[in-house]
Amino acid sequence: QLVESGGGTVQAGDSLRVSCRASGRNFSIYRLAWFRQVSGQEREFVAAISWKGGATLYADSVKGRFTISRDNVRSTADLQMNSLKPEDTAVYYCATPPYPYGILRDGNWHFWGHGTQVTVSS
Repeated sequence: QLVESGGGTVQAGDSLRVSCRASGRNFSIYRLAWFRQVSGQEREFVAAISWKGGATLYADSVKGRFTISRDNVRSTADLQMNSLKPEDTAVYYCATPPYPYGILRDGNWHFWGHGTQVTVSS
């Protein structure tokens, strides 16, 4: 099970951190990704992190502003978002694959949380 938290409403230029708490599986052996979705649009990849946390991947639109991290002891993952823009407004979801380990670019994100709303006002 994945549960996101930390969303809210902020102004452009502000920072916000959203978190994902996992339960039910050995979190430390699964890759994890953050996606976001605006109503009526397709879900968009934001960032991903390897199961050990040593490798990360970002969408061009957030590179240099967002940082993904994980704590395998606490079974949590964070997405630190800085210099937020109105176009970052979306529901943010965390996701994990159905199988452990794997290469970061494997994709195949299968398990999803219910999302947390992030709204950035101009």
